[in-house]
Amino acid sequence: MAYTVILHIPGETAIAGEVDELPKPADTNIVVSNPRQRDGKDLHYLEPNVVKVIWPLSRVNLIEILESSEEEKIIGFVRE
Repeated sequence: MAYTVILHIPGETAIAGEVDELPKPADTNIVVSNPRQRDGKDLHYLEPNVVKVIWPLSRVNLIEILESSEEEKIIGFVRE
């Protein structure tokens, strides 16, 4: 199951992308597929045909994990 994540790297705009698995405590790198800005625009420092990037976790301040489309379909209790 792929996860959609947002990476926060100091001095850079937030980077959105997908990862196959979340990094474990012993991991030193994170592999991000389809890297882009949050608004979907290309990252200016990557070539247009790049599909995967490996970032060292030492450069990443924060990783946000977005809910998947499957989780969005779950309807919770609604008080009317």
